[in-house]
Amino acid sequence: QVHLVESGGGLVQAGGSLRLSCAASGGAFSSIAVGWFRQAPGKEREFVAAISWSGGDTLYTDSVKGRFTISRDNAKNTVYLQMNSLKPEDTDVYYCAGDRTLARLRVGVQPAYWGQGTQVTVSS
Repeated sequence: QVHLVESGGGLVQAGGSLRLSCAASGGAFSSIAVGWFRQAPGKEREFVAAISWSGGDTLYTDSVKGRFTISRDNAKNTVYLQMNSLKPEDTDVYYCAGDRTLARLRVGVQPAYWGQGTQVTVSS
């Protein structure tokens, strides 16, 4: 069982940056793909980005391409989401999630592992 904990959220002005972290414990973190999702109250969960177990493959939703970068450090059991050029529409609760493959995270299969979320608020 992999336990995921997000951190790094906060309040930032439009155009600013934040780096989210997803720290894992309790399982074979280096063998799973990890993704970031976001969701506002009353709205559907949205895929943001994902990275393969090795870090060699990444996926992004179109709205964040060129602004967000996902990376991982398996020695530290941590996945990062660097968010630059933030916009008010990026405001959401951001969750990290883990599953066997990148494809499963991208197509919306309910992830096997799920964090508690961290709030990101971008002011205009």
